[in-house]
Amino acid sequence: MAGGLFMGGAIAALFATALPLSSPSSGIQDPPPDKIVIDVATVNGSGCPQGTAAVAVSPDNTAFTVTYSDYLAQVGGNADPTAFRKNCQLNLNVHVPQGFTYAIASADYRGFASLQRGASGTEKASYYFQGSPNTASISHPFRGPYSDDWQATDTTDWAQLVWAPCGVQRNFNINTELRVSAGTSTPGSSSFMTMDSTDGDISTVYHMAWKECPEA
Repeated sequence: MAGGLFMGGAIAALFATALPLSSPSSGIQDPPPDKIVIDVATVNGSGCPQGTAAVAVSPDNTAFTVTYSDYLAQVGGNADPTAFRKNCQLNLNVHVPQGFTYAIASADYRGFASLQRGASGTEKASYYFQGSPNTASISHPFRGPYSDDWQATDTTDWAQLVWAPCGVQRNFNINTELRVSAGTSTPGSSSFMTMDSTDGDISTVYHMAWKECPEA
């Protein structure tokens, strides 16, 4: 899935990645009112085959969502031996309104898990800017027995937000992963974990913060 998506909002820097080339002004601002273009440069990975991931931005520019329809990791039963780990990398080119910069304040992940006793599952997300040697990664473990919706939130303290460089265009990358291990569960029993709900209504939500850049 690649191409330009016209959306009413934007996305963000992250938890502890690249240092800005110039610091934003100190005052926290409301989201910019202008609509912007988000170019989805690439969507790659075993968890998001072509046409199975969709990106949308909230009308108030405070969040954007990623919805998956085929993001499933599983072990046991008739599962393929390689199906225990699935991942998806989004490479996003965000055209920010002039004079603004942005940061990821938090990210909410949701899905469904069915883990047998002795089995386990992990949701992991990594965030980085194009060209940055630094990557922020956060993992959330789940243990069986478990059969229910799951939710995990990556968050950072407001004072620790890292803002996108002002006046510089850098693609933002999000790499998510689901991993399921059979562990000590009954041989042949099936365990799985999805990054979506059974009806497809649950999305991954990224919450944004905004600042004005200093005047040149």
